[in-house]
Amino acid sequence: MIEIEYSPQFAKMYKRLPARAQKAAEKKEICFRKNPHDPRLRTHKLHGRMEGLWSFSIDYQHRIIFSFETKNHVRFHAVGTHGMYL
Repeated sequence: MIEIEYSPQFAKMYKRLPARAQKAAEKKEICFRKNPHDPRLRTHKLHGRMEGLWSFSIDYQHRIIFSFETKNHVRFHAVGTHGMYL
């Protein structure tokens, strides 16, 4: 099972999410802990200035940006809409 560390920035951003997005994120996190590459998450590597980071989808609008610190330890860096990539 994956261990997750939450950055202070992630915690602040999470609190600003709409309640429905927070509930969806909690459900997706359960799935992520079991298998971070589950097809339902649409996990993918990021490129450009975010190279080295990964992202997975919470719902159609919202995503979580994270990094693999070790094989079983990840750090959640940010959460929000696709606009946070810009």
